[in-house]
This record gives sequence, structure tokens and C-alpha cells, in this order.
Amino acid sequence: MASLASPGPAAVNPASPVPLDTIPVSPEGGITGADGQPSEYVDGEPVTVFHDPDNFNVKHPLMNSWTLWFTKPPSGKGDNWNELLKEVISFDSVEEFWGIYNNITPASELAMKSDYHLFKTGVRPEWEDSQNKHGGKWAFQFKDKKTINIDALWLHVMLAAIGETLEDENDSEVMGVVVNVRKGFYRIGLWTRTTGSPERGKNANAGKAGNAETLLKIGKRFKEALSVGDGDVVEFSGHADAAHSGSTRAKAKFTV
Repeated sequence: MASLASPGPAAVNPASPVPLDTIPVSPEGGITGADGQPSEYVDGEPVTVFHDPDNFNVKHPLMNSWTLWFTKPPSGKGDNWNELLKEVISFDSVEEFWGIYNNITPASELAMKSDYHLFKTGVRPEWEDSQNKHGGKWAFQFKDKKTINIDALWLHVMLAAIGETLEDENDSEVMGVVVNVRKGFYRIGLWTRTTGSPERGKNANAGKAGNAETLLKIGKRFKEALSVGDGDVVEFSGHADAAHSGSTRAKAKFTV
């Protein structure tokens, strides 16, 4: 898979983000050769965003398509969650990711009670979604906001998600990642398809051990992506437990 490294000095975190629908995904034209004519190759390699952020003819595909969502702050107690949650844009290439990331408001500049959600396309960042309702999430709260570079941490987690490094190829657990901006803390979470519960049927015993081991492996990789210390605890809880408790923070099922 292609490197997810940034294409370079291309207007990272601009003061005035441009409308997302104006972002060039695959610009026309390209780099000109010695004869002054458009060239699709540089030193024998196809022109990509890594050669020229503004003119390229090759996109590096991701293994999955991803969708960015945004939850705007509630204006009052009567606000409906579905009205606050907005689908922003979907993408399926390295170039599109950087084009979007470089033109949206950084997490550190979002208003209180805002969220960014980056989920596999087709999965809504809601407990009720059919692909989430039996799942849960790993989460960690950064309580000392002044000492945390939330933009770098959130970027690192997003890259780990779309780069498919949080799980192995056949795990099929990671649904998406989310960052919550609150008055007293930042929280980054990773949503999974299951909670490590036993599978039904003849493979039930193997399913219980396998699912739990897979979730713990993902949790450890998530903790590494967060760059937290060995003494910090990252917790996993089920969405159903959180719904029953009436809070996003339910009793931890696993910790790493």
C-alpha cells in the first residue's frame, strides 16, 4: 500500500478552510517535460501528489472507502442528535485524504461539544447503526488539554485507521475513529464491530477467545497510536452498556 506521508508544505491547517466541494481530487494537466509538453512521468515514475500537490494523474487507493462526519455543538436541550450529525465527505485515496485534511478546521479549533468521526463508508457513527449495535469502543481521555497536541494525535489515529494498521487483514473489527472536544478534556475513541462476545453456533468457544484476543490486540495498537504512557489506561466498553448507563462512559470490559 502507498505511503500515507503528507505531500509536503501544502497549506496545512489554513486559517480560512475552503469549501470541501472545491478541493481538487484529480487535477487536469500535469508536470511539463523538457519539450514543454505535459508529462505524465518523472524519472520514469507516474506523477503523483508527492511530486506535485497541484498537478498529478495517479491516486493511491486505500483498502476501504472512508467518510468524515461532524457533530456540531448543540444549541439547546431540545436538539436532535440526527440534526447535529452531518456527513461531510467520502474518500478512497491517499491524495483525497490529504486534500480534505488540509482544508478543514483542526480539532484544536473546534467549538466545545464538537466531534469529528472518521468511519468506513456505509457505517453511521451511531450506536443504532446495524454494523455498530453489537460493538463497542476503545477510548482515552486527555485531561490536560494545554499540554496535548490534539491535532497531531488525531491525525496519527486517522492515518492508522485508513492505513489499516490497527487490525490485521481478516479481523474486520474497526468501524471508525472519533475525537470529542469538551471543556475539560479531549477524548479519542476507536469503534469496533463486536465486544468480544462468543459467536453463536458450532464455533462459539473459538469465537469467544478469538474475538477477545482480537479486540485486545487492536486496543494495544490503538494505545500505541495515541502515544500514551505505559501507566495510562485505555478502556473498552460496549455500546449497549453505555446506552443502558445513559452515558458514553460505561464500565470497562477490557483495558490495556
